[in-house]
Amino acid sequence: MVTLPIPTPTSPPATAKRKTMKALVYLGPGKKALQECPMPELRATTDAIVRVVKTTICGSDLHILKGDVPTCVPGRILGHEGVGTVQEIGTGVTQFKVGDRVVISCISSCGKCENCRKGMYSHCSTGGWILGNEIDGTQAEYVRIPHADTSLYAIPAGADEEALVMLSDILPTGFECGVLNGKVQPGATVAIVGAGPVGLAALLTAQFYSPAQIISIDLDDSRLAVAKRFGATDTINSSDGNAAAKLMALTGDRGVDTAIEAVGVPDTFLLCQDIVAAGGTIANIGVHGVKVDLHLERLWSQNITLTTRLVDTAATPMLLKAVQAKKVDPSQLVTHHFSLAQVEDAYDTFGHAAKTQALKVIIEA
Repeated sequence: MVTLPIPTPTSPPATAKRKTMKALVYLGPGKKALQECPMPELRATTDAIVRVVKTTICGSDLHILKGDVPTCVPGRILGHEGVGTVQEIGTGVTQFKVGDRVVISCISSCGKCENCRKGMYSHCSTGGWILGNEIDGTQAEYVRIPHADTSLYAIPAGADEEALVMLSDILPTGFECGVLNGKVQPGATVAIVGAGPVGLAALLTAQFYSPAQIISIDLDDSRLAVAKRFGATDTINSSDGNAAAKLMALTGDRGVDTAIEAVGVPDTFLLCQDIVAAGGTIANIGVHGVKVDLHLERLWSQNITLTTRLVDTAATPMLLKAVQAKKVDPSQLVTHHFSLAQVEDAYDTFGHAAKTQALKVIIEA
């Protein structure tokens, strides 16, 4: 007599795909919710699907929630930063394979259009800042990355993933929009108005160029203490309205060679105009939701330069090497940790930074 084995239940085949995932969805000004959403799918041969391992929240996400970013419509999954693992690739992806650990750039770039050829990846004709803005973003379990070959960066073996989350946006933003645009030079005097995450990122990377003086200005003493720890030579609390006078006293009434605006409100932009020296540069980083005044009646004769920029992430490969060589440690910016299930708590913590002393939060998907 032949005894046949009793069939046992089997797991779904490895190729079976999930149909839904958890993601944080923008529902209109002041509204967001963690929801069950459809899994992302490849739409072009150059796309990749990445399983998000760690992500974070940016000040731009708060601007979206205030209604300051009209290109982001209700129903959009938020987030444009993170690290993860490549889950699926289109047939046109040649630089990555399934299983690769990657940094997700906040800027998607084709690398071929006229603006990309100029290094202005933020103005890519089919990319730019689209993640978490014009297409679904990274505050989710999975995300679709367009132009994967030129919008992802391989994570070196043994690298600190939390530190590398800061390379998605915050570190290249502070460096490119603040330090490079601000023309920071050896021996120069630099003021950074705003000691939030992007201002601190500018502070960390300004030290690549050995300025003689870095003055951090903010309303919050706890953030100024962090700035001092990160390398600021001087700090000024601007809550009494006398920041310009205090800075002039520190610089022998000359002002600063570089004034970096890292907040995005009219008062801080005005302060930069009050403290920039003749021949100096004002480098704007802040996202401005309302109009600001430019006082050309005072500045027309002062030989100043005013720069604006959306981060291009052209400096990301260099910054990745600098982090690996321990020339800069962006993990210092991380203050809080949450799971994706706690993402709304993470927003509450990040949005009330004066109370919680939050800088960058890490969300594990």
